[in-house]
Amino acid sequence: MNNTLTQLFLQKKERILNVYCTAGFPALDSTVKIIEALQQAGADIIEIGMPYSDPLADGPVIQQSNLKALQNGMTISLLFEQLQQVKKKVTIPLILMGYYNPVMQYGLQKFCEDAAAAGTAGIILPDLPTYEYEKMYKSIFEKNGLSFIFLITPQTSEARIRQADKLSSGFLYAVSSSATTGGSASMNDKVGYFAKLQFMKLKNPLLIGFGINNADDFDTVCKYASGAVVGSAYIKAIAHVDDEVATTEKFVKNIKG
Repeated sequence: MNNTLTQLFLQKKERILNVYCTAGFPALDSTVKIIEALQQAGADIIEIGMPYSDPLADGPVIQQSNLKALQNGMTISLLFEQLQQVKKKVTIPLILMGYYNPVMQYGLQKFCEDAAAAGTAGIILPDLPTYEYEKMYKSIFEKNGLSFIFLITPQTSEARIRQADKLSSGFLYAVSSSATTGGSASMNDKVGYFAKLQFMKLKNPLLIGFGINNADDFDTVCKYASGAVVGSAYIKAIAHVDDEVATTEKFVKNIKG
């Protein structure tokens, strides 16, 4: 697999910041502006949430952003149109994160083709089982040059972690707790789990997400992984501001320290 995501991890080994935003939030036309602002501010990867009415892995902040984006009229088709607008300006990897149901309704093969055409490098579908991915869909993602990223949690068995690592490309997404996104427990309470993953010498780089709220959290997880995913904290920061671009710049600089 050779795309902007795999290239990034070849060139940069540490302190990689992946920022999650919800497509169509806070306003329908925010997506393009926010992607450009995140790149300008120094994010390494942008993870774009495809709004869904029942986002199981997400906590209340991202759930609310999903509902608002759906009310605003965001769809997968419209997101691909918006991504076409920024395709030539954005050089950092874009990842789409969402749920299997809307992708299945769109048509998985068409989804992969359109995602690749819009400049996407990777896909996260937390509710797509490893077995189905491997037996039915892996070849479609690979044919379109799309990395597929699996999530693991503190409850995931070692055998399953290794299977997820084997099937993932780009990176492996380590969820810091078994709760939903946006948790508030200290990252220092979870270093045993992070150290275990580090000790496993996995094939893929590791990014740790869920509950990364500030520069201290970012620094902590970067001791054990290639970087972090920040979602709920960013969604909160841009939810009620007049200037999304200035807020984004300040937010990214604060996280990276």
